[in-house]
Amino acid sequence: MAVSVSGQQVTFSPPPGAAGLIGDMTDWRKREPLPVVSGAPLTLTLPRGAWVEYAWVDAAGEPFADPDNEQKSLNPWWPYPRAVVVGEYARHRLWGRPEATRRGTAHRLSWDGEVFAGKRRAIVHLPYGYAGKPLPIYYVQDGVAFYRLGRLGEALDRALEAGEVEEAALVFVEPGDRNKEYYLNDRYLEFLTREVFPQVEGPLATPSVRGLWGASLGGLISLYLGSQHPKLFGRVVSHSGALIARPGATSSDGVIDTTTAGEWLRDELTRRPPTHLRTSLDTGTLEWLTGPNRRLAGLLADLRLEHQYREYPSGHNWVTWREALPEALLYIQGQDLQRQAGAEHGAAGSHSSL
Repeated sequence: MAVSVSGQQVTFSPPPGAAGLIGDMTDWRKREPLPVVSGAPLTLTLPRGAWVEYAWVDAAGEPFADPDNEQKSLNPWWPYPRAVVVGEYARHRLWGRPEATRRGTAHRLSWDGEVFAGKRRAIVHLPYGYAGKPLPIYYVQDGVAFYRLGRLGEALDRALEAGEVEEAALVFVEPGDRNKEYYLNDRYLEFLTREVFPQVEGPLATPSVRGLWGASLGGLISLYLGSQHPKLFGRVVSHSGALIARPGATSSDGVIDTTTAGEWLRDELTRRPPTHLRTSLDTGTLEWLTGPNRRLAGLLADLRLEHQYREYPSGHNWVTWREALPEALLYIQGQDLQRQAGAEHGAAGSHSSL
């Protein structure tokens, strides 16, 4: 038996060749693997209702999939994560509804990059029957993953058909080198304004307000640019934002630092509160970014800025974000925003789910 669950006790039985266990419980490679001693099972206490992803490592530290567990994750980067559910993982009610009958239209863009070299791609999701009126436009980082794994366009279609949100356009922007582009890089704004905005705004849609949306490093760059440029952006959604970051911070081998760089952006927002933003934050409780996201949400609450903050009993993965994005959508694009349209760039009231 690969994994057994009893209440909140989860027992992982190592297969032959396993020397350690990594996953959400170790923040993958950010902490040392949990050692396998003499082939004995490892028992952990994990949050009730958690979706937990993991892998085994061999004696050389190389990860491999649990051969006895067929439950794969939605991880687009690694082939080896497997998953276990502690009890029953709650799906958002939006996913329990029938698919929308009036679906948005997708327009695919492709061009040769100028700010960042290489072929660039984006998918623009417009509401069913869109006729060109001004509407919020959200620029979504890690676009293909949000489009295919997160199913954000599908979530918007379902919420629109249910009458729970206002119309919006989603621009799913695919990165080249996401570490380089998203790690507090001001050139990413130049990329958006020079290369993406002109292909969307006017030719395909008319913005009433712009938003930024992302997960992990995509959440970091969304919060950074959204907070720094009030004339361009009025809304931000961040899932598990990589808030341990500082401009130029890298390890000795040149890898960006998301573990020891400190919470530079929170310090910046303390000095320059983003009073123009409506912000949705969420994070999993099984990841190294839980504390930084809680502290940023606490700052927004202390400053009485308009926001929501939610936590989910899972880790830094696409299942967490897929289940979180419907609630973020309902908050950031809900029906009540119509009466607040005139306050997009003014001082905002307090809204917190701390």
